[in-house]
Amino acid sequence: MNVQCSACAHENRPGRKFCVNCGASLERRCPQCNAACASEEKFCGECGTPLGVSAGIQKRVDTLHPTPDPRSYTPKHLADKILQSKSALEGERKQVTVLFADVKGSMELAEQLDPEEWHNILDRFFTILTEGGASF
Repeated sequence: MNVQCSACAHENRPGRKFCVNCGASLERRCPQCNAACASEEKFCGECGTPLGVSAGIQKRVDTLHPTPDPRSYTPKHLADKILQSKSALEGERKQVTVLFADVKGSMELAEQLDPEEWHNILDRFFTILTEGGASF
């Protein structure tokens, strides 16, 4: 069974100690006790520490699926309003009422649309709601 490099995900022949693609060590070590661990092990056989995702693989996941910048999905008028308010940046304690609503058929509609189209529809929806003109 080939050994996958945790830094670059290259498949290496069994028995290799270093990745032939990037030179990273193929030996996996426990972050707690430094014991050698096989790549398929989920917990350290010496101390039981969860081994989790290696830093190299996590870096590749973060690169492929980066956390979006909140500005990319926050309506501009709302972001401007937040940035103009000192309390929004510093935080404050408030008692609020929260409404959770399900728009009938919204999931089916979302499945039929391109994500950007769906975002635009929701953006317009939230714009209407935050303008204070909504009546229920």
